[in-house]
Formats: sequence, structure tokens, C-alpha cells
Amino acid sequence: MAGPGDPPEGTPEGTPGGGEDEYRSVVFDESFVRAARLQEYSAQERMADHAPAVRRRPPLHRGLSRQALILVLLIAVAFGTAIYMGVRNPYQNSATRRPAEPLRMTVIPLAPQSAVPGTADTEALFAHSPAAQFRVGAEGIPLPASRRTAHFSDSQVVTALTTAKEYLVRSSLYPEVLTGQQVQPVRGLIDAGQLDQFDESFSHPAADGRHAPTGWLVRFDASQAELADRKIRVQGTLTAAETDSSTLEVTADHTFVYALRPAGADAKTPASLFTVRRELQFRFDRDDLRTHQTQLIVSYVQAGPLSCGEDSTNQLRPLLAGQTAKAGGPAGTDPYATGSATALCGSLATNAQPKV
Repeated sequence: MAGPGDPPEGTPEGTPGGGEDEYRSVVFDESFVRAARLQEYSAQERMADHAPAVRRRPPLHRGLSRQALILVLLIAVAFGTAIYMGVRNPYQNSATRRPAEPLRMTVIPLAPQSAVPGTADTEALFAHSPAAQFRVGAEGIPLPASRRTAHFSDSQVVTALTTAKEYLVRSSLYPEVLTGQQVQPVRGLIDAGQLDQFDESFSHPAADGRHAPTGWLVRFDASQAELADRKIRVQGTLTAAETDSSTLEVTADHTFVYALRPAGADAKTPASLFTVRRELQFRFDRDDLRTHQTQLIVSYVQAGPLSCGEDSTNQLRPLLAGQTAKAGGPAGTDPYATGSATALCGSLATNAQPKV
């Protein structure tokens, strides 16, 4: 006897598991029914309007899914943040930078009061001079303990000090710079706003307080003198301070002592000491800190032994062992003439020379 859900004749033979098993995997849920493109009219609608049995439904306009909406919102937030950071980021706001000031420089030759002392033993020269306790090379330019300021972090202060030290090393210790063969090691550290002044100083040097190569770096006349000892003695200090919310300044005060002998002379030729005191003031804005460059705004240099009558604008012409300063000093300076700096010359103290 057939059950209530079976056909009167019973389940057809050859149908495994019954006919209903064929459609057991097909589920017609509510969303499936609503999404159907064809819809059957009701019996009442067909009797009243003589309409066809079915009608075509308009496409179902579904809104954005929740995931798509979230993705759109995230993209909009990221784009807005990028625009905001581009406006607020001080590194990108170069258009409002304060223009770089031109370097103001003073180079004062120091004339010896007697013949320059010398000996072939460079170690003895240093040992019997005020530079006896100076360190060698970059070791004589130690970085001070740094502290953050109101508007600059520890790392930014360290960057300013490190860049200033690198400038001193390249402009005072590099042999290729000292001999006038290269200027690029120094130029690479100069802020872009001062490059025109730097380049003009070397292409058209002038004693105007703005365009003296010896205001930017130490450079000897290679036709007259060469290093007798590459172990240059150095001593000095570096200090950093914030001048305003966008500017750091580093002050450097160092004395460099070189052992020199005549160009092309052998090791038995007496050497002498040459001293350069450099007081430099560096300025850093946030762009300079990012690019590891600097603005050199003040350069005050004393160097000797030199003759006051020699032009020390383009390069230094040291007086070597046994030589004396030329008689006379710099030509008179007209205070009414514009564009010329007052000529200065000093005397090299006797106790500044080695006792040999």
C-alpha cells in the first residue's frame, strides 16, 4: 500500500531512492524566488485582464554590498589623508622656505715676527708646539652630547652636528681639497640656495667678503707647499642651538695645524707648521636636515704664517721654514668705495710657533 507522499501506483521501478531524491539538492529559498526574471500571474489577475500566464519582472536593482561600501570609504579616507599630509608635511613645503643668506667671510693672514722655525722631524715640530696635545684628523672634531630642543628631536640635532662635522672634515682635512684639486666634496654639502655664491667664489674670486675660496675651505698654493705629514692636528668645539621653530644653528670653532714643506722637496728638507683657526656658523632648516646639507652663513678665518702683502683670497701661500714675512702690509682701503672689504692683517704670536 502506497504511503501518503507516494504516487497511487507506488514508486516507479528503476528510480533509486524515490523520485523526490532527484530534487533533494535543489533549494528554492526566498531570495531565489525574488530574483526570478519571470513571475506567474495569479488566477484572479488572469481572469480579470486576460493577461498571459506569466510576466517579465524588471531587473532587481541591488545596492552596493557592505564590503564594497567599506572599501570605498577606506579609499576615500586614505586619499584625504594623503592630501592632508602633503599640505602639512614641512619637508614638502619648500615654497615657503626662508631664502638662504649669502656667506659672510673674513680671512685674516697672520705674519710672523721672525723667521719661521722648522725641522725635518715633523713629530718633533708638533711635540714642541701648542698642538702637542691635539688629536689627529677627524678625532679632533668630537660630537658633543646632544639634546632635543623645543621644536627639534634628538636625531635632528645629531644630524645637524654630524653634517657640520662632515663639512669641517671635507673642507679642512681632505688632501685633494687642500691642494686645490677638487671642490666637489665641499660643494656637495652646500644648500642649493648658496651654490651660485659658492661657484662664483671659485670662478671669479674677489676680496669682497663674499667670494673668497679660502672662506669656504682651506686651500694651499700647491706650487709652493705640500703636506709633509698627513696627520693633521685638530682641536675645537661644536655647539647646536635652536634659533626659531624652523631653524637650527651650529657654531664651530676649530684650530687646524698642518706640517708643510716646499713643493717637490724630499723628506730631509725642513718642514714647518701652518695654523688655521676657523670659526664657522652653520644654519639648518628642515629641508637641510633631510638632505644632509647646510647653509654656511659666517666664516671667520685666521691663518699663518703668511705675508700680509700676499693675497689670501683664492689660496693660502704659507711662509715655510726659514722664510720671513715681506715688508709692508696691505694697501690702504678707501672707506668711501663700495664693494670692497677692509683689509686686515695680524701678527703671529711668537709662542704660537714650535720651539725647535
